[in-house]
Amino acid sequence: MSQLRLLPSWLGARASRLLAPHDVQMFNRPSRSSGPPATFPSGKRGGSSSYMEEMYFAWLENPQSVHKVGASSLPLGARLWRASRENRFEDFLARKWSSEKRFGLEGCEVMIPALKTIIDKSSEMGIENVILGMPHRGRLNVLANVIRKDLEQIFCQFDPKLEAADEGSGDVKYHLGMYHERINRVTNRNITLSLVANPSHLEAVDPVVQGKTKAEQFYRGDAQGKKVMSILVHGDAAFAGQGVVYETFHLSDLPSYTTNGTVHVVVNNQIGFTTDPRMARSSPYPTDVARVVNAPIFHVNADDPEAVIYVCSVAAEWRNTFNKDVVVDLVCYRRRGHNEMDEPMFTQPLMYKQIHRQVPVLKKYADKLITEGTVTLQEFEEEIAKYDRICEEAYGRSKDKKILHIKHWLDSPWPGFFNVDGEPKSMTCPATGIPEDVLTHIGEVASSVPLEDFKIHTGLSRILRGRADMTKKQTVDWALAEYMAFGSLLKEGIHVRLSGQDVERGTFSHRHHVLHDQEVDRRTCVPMNHLWPDQAPYTVCNSSLSEYGVLGFELGYAMASPNALVLWEAQFGDFHNTAQCIIDQFISTGQAKWVRHNGIVLLLPHGMEGMGPEHSSARPERFLQMSNDDSDAYPVFTEDFEVSQLYDCNWIVVNCSTPANYFHVLRRQVLLPFRKPLIIFTPKSLLRHPEAKSSFDQMVSGTSFQRVISEDGPAAQAPEQVRRLIFCTGKVYYDLVKERSSQGLEEQVAITRLEQISPFPFDLIKTEAEKYPGAELVWCQEEHKNMGYYDYISPRFMTILSRARPIWYVGRDPAAAPATGNRNTHLVSLKKFLDTAFNLQVFEGKTF
Repeated sequence: MSQLRLLPSWLGARASRLLAPHDVQMFNRPSRSSGPPATFPSGKRGGSSSYMEEMYFAWLENPQSVHKVGASSLPLGARLWRASRENRFEDFLARKWSSEKRFGLEGCEVMIPALKTIIDKSSEMGIENVILGMPHRGRLNVLANVIRKDLEQIFCQFDPKLEAADEGSGDVKYHLGMYHERINRVTNRNITLSLVANPSHLEAVDPVVQGKTKAEQFYRGDAQGKKVMSILVHGDAAFAGQGVVYETFHLSDLPSYTTNGTVHVVVNNQIGFTTDPRMARSSPYPTDVARVVNAPIFHVNADDPEAVIYVCSVAAEWRNTFNKDVVVDLVCYRRRGHNEMDEPMFTQPLMYKQIHRQVPVLKKYADKLITEGTVTLQEFEEEIAKYDRICEEAYGRSKDKKILHIKHWLDSPWPGFFNVDGEPKSMTCPATGIPEDVLTHIGEVASSVPLEDFKIHTGLSRILRGRADMTKKQTVDWALAEYMAFGSLLKEGIHVRLSGQDVERGTFSHRHHVLHDQEVDRRTCVPMNHLWPDQAPYTVCNSSLSEYGVLGFELGYAMASPNALVLWEAQFGDFHNTAQCIIDQFISTGQAKWVRHNGIVLLLPHGMEGMGPEHSSARPERFLQMSNDDSDAYPVFTEDFEVSQLYDCNWIVVNCSTPANYFHVLRRQVLLPFRKPLIIFTPKSLLRHPEAKSSFDQMVSGTSFQRVISEDGPAAQAPEQVRRLIFCTGKVYYDLVKERSSQGLEEQVAITRLEQISPFPFDLIKTEAEKYPGAELVWCQEEHKNMGYYDYISPRFMTILSRARPIWYVGRDPAAAPATGNRNTHLVSLKKFLDTAFNLQVFEGKTF
């Protein structure tokens, strides 16, 4: 077949051993003296290219002569049974649900034995936990024959009449994941297998799998990756075309992101939906992206099961010997269209005429073994019949299912965190304050250098002196409040991990969690890890210049355990849009689709400060639009309303105006009896604003996060005299307070801050509005009207006020860009909306 020319040309005539006899394509190979093949590493990243080449030539000349390297203890008959189960599973689905999409493996049936071989060999070499990520093609087969998902639970997914449990939206069957611990029958050792759920966005799951793998290694103390590993399955078009593949590869050898090697298996259909390779990539091979990390790449004919088994065994041994990435390129075909309902002859007529003539690999392999006398025809037919009976029995049991439970497909369970029904053990959250002596101790460490003979920068000495002074005065700024939140959680045994671009110092040079010796290269100190002798470890790591890959990685890291605070910080808030796929497909919807709780925290610097369109807005409107609380439903205020609201929402969106509230919301994230993603719009100018400070009194034991911060000035003393009540959030509060003071309106205008925007604090907003019965209600924001918060808060205000009073808008006019790049224009528009905010006649005579 012409597509088999994708096999490596350097193998020359010896390539015939990798090809089925009737598919041999001869190649001219350079002599051995010309060096190793281009697809093998130079030795730069560990291992030896000559080692790999010699293994290949030794096996090609005499497959039986190679025992230690790449050897498989599985008899040929057992390999046939593995292949037959995969084939019969697809055939069973095709017979029972001929008009259903299932994205079957026909044309690459050997992928199941390939994955099982990698797992077997890895188990033999000490691996106990394998985390897999893959696209939809072949997923049901992997669930059934690799992970060992109960067949009846797979089959009942095809029943359109099955009622869904009240657990969320659910997802299509070929996106779901699974977690299973079982005995590996080849090694007789326990193995834990986790297939991570993922969306249709091909390759998006790659960094998620790597993050989860890294976390599992961390919690097991497996720094070398000897117990936990990852396998990623790719399609040829996606592997070459999706940029997140490149981003993920570039995390593979970074100290805080490495998973010590991944086995990549590429299902090379030689087509992407309807697109030919010549239109889909510029590189010779779809796997060439792996050459950026010098990973060895094995191209193997998927119609030769023994060659595939051998190569996969070598690949697993490579990963577990050298702890580096390796790629297996299964050169195969796709017997049907993109899905079972698709007609490929429209666009690839000649290719599919050839495919229709192609004898299925199971028949070829079975005929070969029967001819050689390895198995008999009767044995083969009995094995086929046996598996068919297993499927039929499971099909019968599946008809007894009445309710479809998404939780049966959970890929990352947290044993002991929820009750046996998967529900929170309580609906309460303890106070988030901590003792004063703990605050003082953390402040003292934060303002010191724990290591001796460690010379820091003179500018940093000034910053540390400032922290020491604040600690003595029992006040905190933003950076010190964050320090105290992290430090107190570490004391309580909670692992904290902060990742992102430049987070060690902080984009705005405010954090300085990693100190650098000014005289000794690469000598650093992390004072946060010197707080207490028995504290949990703190990880702070500058990431590569990637948002998509790194946010996906941190999301996966947060999946592994609920007893950690995992944060990703964008360099500027608007940069999160290059990771929008992770936000839309995993963070916003993950629990609804896959019953997967996740406590990831996104820190998004936000604020209109004249810095231009690309350094101002974290796009709060997008997060609020995706929030699932109902704007028109008048809530019932129960005793546990605050926590119940948090449990029912898909994520929490806050914009804190004080360091103390930032401190509390970080601690609340861990103390809640469940996990939700937390989106925090963090400040820039407020990091050093003289008024943006909090006292220890706002952070000590008994204090908590304030969803709303009420007016506490003169206006609050005589609320009946107040003419206007301004609601706002974030930095604009300080602009409003300054302008109110300059106009002498402290008694006539009250200002209330929404710290938690979503889920909307209906109960507290109702209380605030009723406190000022004669006041006009105004929402003021610094963002443009078509952005920011107004479209979210307005209908909710109308609901809680029963539409009896309007909520007027004050802020910038609608615009296409989120901010101006001209400093003067910025200041003019700021003055304009501040003037409107305190013009007490501006809304007179207007109707709503």
